[in-house]
Amino acid sequence: MALNASTTLPYSPATVTDVFTDEAFLKHTSEHVGGELQSMEVDGATDGPFRLTVVRTLPTERLPDIAKKFVGSTLTVTQKESWSAPAEDGSRQATVELSVGGVPINVNAVQKLIADGANTRVEVDGKVTSSIPFLGGKIADAAEPMIGKALNIQATEANKWLESRQGQSN
Repeated sequence: MALNASTTLPYSPATVTDVFTDEAFLKHTSEHVGGELQSMEVDGATDGPFRLTVVRTLPTERLPDIAKKFVGSTLTVTQKESWSAPAEDGSRQATVELSVGGVPINVNAVQKLIADGANTRVEVDGKVTSSIPFLGGKIADAAEPMIGKALNIQATEANKWLESRQGQSN
């Protein structure tokens, strides 16, 4: 199942990168959806190429009852991002791999932060797959809207996060 999301934030790619790798922001977005940030690790300086690994637990309350029987009340989601160094204009991209513990769903995507004047266009293009024979496509189809919504929440919350901190020193 194809996964596409795009939004524009009124900040530079460097500022967006700083937010997307801020532990307090990652904790906030996890809690915003009723989950909990378990761990996060940044390998490398974010002004060059780096890797980000985030592990969250998320509630399953919005899943169909049949799915909850198999996975319980929470899911452990591991998100691994490998970011390129920024281009001259600050644009950069990451390969994103998302896996869900105990659920045969994988997400492989490319996330781009594209400099657009004083703004950054955040684009995600990827694919949701499931390895369950016969049912995999249906599972991926059901997961795709939830994953797309999560990506939109990240961008929306990043904008709110930055707006609430304007004028504050870092």
